[in-house]
Amino acid sequence: MAGIWKKTLIYLGLVEEDDLTEFGYDDYAEAEAPPPARKGGSLKRVSDQSGNQRRDAVVRAMPTPTPGRLHLLHPTAFNDAQELGDKFREGYSVIMNLQAADPDLSRRLIDFASGLVYGLAGSMQPVAERVFLLTPAGVQVSAEERRRFLEERGFFNQA
Repeated sequence: MAGIWKKTLIYLGLVEEDDLTEFGYDDYAEAEAPPPARKGGSLKRVSDQSGNQRRDAVVRAMPTPTPGRLHLLHPTAFNDAQELGDKFREGYSVIMNLQAADPDLSRRLIDFASGLVYGLAGSMQPVAERVFLLTPAGVQVSAEERRRFLEERGFFNQA
């Protein structure tokens, strides 16, 4: 790091090259500095065939994606919004079927679902006439999985 600092000061014209020796900025300090501690992994020093030491990369476990879990909801009253919110917060992708709901209830549930999705950084998209798919943040439902799920329940993509 001292080498970069030294070069920066010289480039900006703040010091002359000879003045830096007064402040103790030497290149050998960079070579002897211990490696910075890293979060979430450990460093391992390995000597190669010539005897030089080098640092290997930090090894971390790759997070495995959670399998897509879908929940189908046929709301008949606004009280069903609690089930929608609970399942969505648990990480389920929710298919909300409003085809049998009256227009006022549909509007209220769409407003509720929009706020829920916005507040938890998810997404909401129409998949058929008055049928919506709500997906939590970090969850993706593939087009094939969505198509298969909807066809099993008698919906056909109309959006």
